[in-house]
Amino acid sequence: MSRVQLARNVTDIDEAVDCYTRFFGTGPAKRRPGYANFAADSPPLKLVLIESADVRDSGVRGALNHLEVEVDTADEVRSASDRPSGEGYTPDVQESTTCCYAVQNEAWVTDPDGAPWEVNTVLADAPDEAGLGCSTEGCAPVDGRDVTAAAPSAGTATRPCC
Repeated sequence: MSRVQLARNVTDIDEAVDCYTRFFGTGPAKRRPGYANFAADSPPLKLVLIESADVRDSGVRGALNHLEVEVDTADEVRSASDRPSGEGYTPDVQESTTCCYAVQNEAWVTDPDGAPWEVNTVLADAPDEAGLGCSTEGCAPVDGRDVTAAAPSAGTATRPCC
């Protein structure tokens, strides 16, 4: 099942989990230190909460961290990364990367206003010690290039944690 994911920066993970548990009528599907995700069936939505993420590029606490489409297979991730490539965008494709306590394949692009989008598929659960796979400042650029660049000439902003 494909579904949209919204990732939010929160200042207090326990307070946010309590709020969204009441809102959705069910607890998180995954809960780790500083991290929680809710997987709602109707509408098909995955809400990810990330604690103490001070900034997302120019974002702030309580702001959107990133947008995501979760798909079922690695082939769907490849297909999603091929589309923007054909339109002049340069997606960052990462295979078998550990992020958000999961091993996944992902493709990242940034829209013209700077909102990062990810298409991914989860391959396996990762151990708790793997953590988010990112620091609270975001992930480091890969080989000095912007991993969320919407065009090859984009700057050196870091991609958000998932």
